[in-house]
Amino acid sequence: MIDRRQEIIAAATKSFTLFGYKATTMDQVAKIANVGKGTIYTFFSNKEELFQEIAMTLIREMRIQTSEVITDEANFMDNAHAALMKLLEFREEHLLFAKLIEEEKELRTPIVRQVLIDIESAIIVYIAAYIQKAIDRDEIYPCDTELVSYLLFKGYLAFVVDWSELHDEILPEGRILNLFKDTIFKGLIKA
Repeated sequence: MIDRRQEIIAAATKSFTLFGYKATTMDQVAKIANVGKGTIYTFFSNKEELFQEIAMTLIREMRIQTSEVITDEANFMDNAHAALMKLLEFREEHLLFAKLIEEEKELRTPIVRQVLIDIESAIIVYIAAYIQKAIDRDEIYPCDTELVSYLLFKGYLAFVVDWSELHDEILPEGRILNLFKDTIFKGLIKA
């Protein structure tokens, strides 16, 4: 059985990735999905709702992939590092993220800005929940989980993504881990 809703989501994801949010039309999505435009409106009332659904799907996929790298055998620092690297890898692998970031910088499209904020907020909430579990297991000192989550995410983002844009080198993963181990993780982890 053909799942028209999923076909529409896949077609819209492709269109948003190729053309961005602003330049994507429901006619393009219908053409890529090989359905009539009216079929799209049986599932989604407008382009914004379709876009939001795609963003929520990305967040769900990101959580699933990140959860797969966290193990009970590893300590907080190793799990946090693995999870943050996976989040950033996911972000880099999905071309839609890059297109959205580019569109937000160039065109300042409000819905794109909001979706990027929603995705980042979901990541921060996910990291904060993991930090809270580590606090509850008495692995790390109590802290403001939201602020520490934000600090870790933005710190990793800066060294994994932004560093190479400003410098002529990519920092090795081990160097990033050691930097965080000697600074932020050192202040969190109970000895």
